[in-house]
Amino acid sequence: MKSGNEEVEAEVIFDNERDRYQLVHAGWSNKRRVYGCVLHLDIKNEKIWIQHDGTEGGIANELNNRGIRKQDIVLAFHSPFKRQFTKFAVG
Repeated sequence: MKSGNEEVEAEVIFDNERDRYQLVHAGWSNKRRVYGCVLHLDIKNEKIWIQHDGTEGGIANELNNRGIRKQDIVLAFHSPFKRQFTKFAVG
């Protein structure tokens, strides 16, 4: 996103060797540094581990709507104890 005094870019970071993927915002807005992770996914043991989800609608639901089974998605941003109460994989 860019405007008169803003220059913030969305950067996609892929580490295909280790199966780690991120979307970050980086740049400047109103003379202040902007940097933040929007989304961080890892693939471990054939499951998608959502390490961070800063999206509006939730990437887990979007993945499920696109055919990924809930049993193959781990909400890693929740504690292992709390995961058992979700409809997604524990780990």
